[in-house]
Amino acid sequence: MLGLQRIHHIAIICSNYEQSKRFYVEVLGLTILQEVYRAERQSYKLDLEIAGQYQIELFSFPNPPVRPSRPESAGLRHLAFAVDDIEKAVAHLQSHGVITESIRVDEYTQKRFTFFADPDGLPLELYEG
Repeated sequence: MLGLQRIHHIAIICSNYEQSKRFYVEVLGLTILQEVYRAERQSYKLDLEIAGQYQIELFSFPNPPVRPSRPESAGLRHLAFAVDDIEKAVAHLQSHGVITESIRVDEYTQKRFTFFADPDGLPLELYEG
């Protein structure tokens, strides 16, 4: 048996480190655990925590290639964040200039959700409940 226990981290490569750092820390409210500059790679690595459970590793590299995300390209589809109050979360994002889609209802779970994007267009989701 493989013995997987949980998701350890999620790695994201951004095109503008300062802009993405501000988005994930100030707008989404993630907590900085550690920030390292790796001179040999000309790369920052920012470890971020979500409610003490999961870690996002935000990387910067010189001139990363663009990854298509729409329409529904193959690969990781999106990253979803659970929230207690989707309307409050959407209002917070919009107060920071983040455009969100209309709130929809999952036809199978009857839970509400919406999508938005990070500064590089990475699809992100808020899922209530």
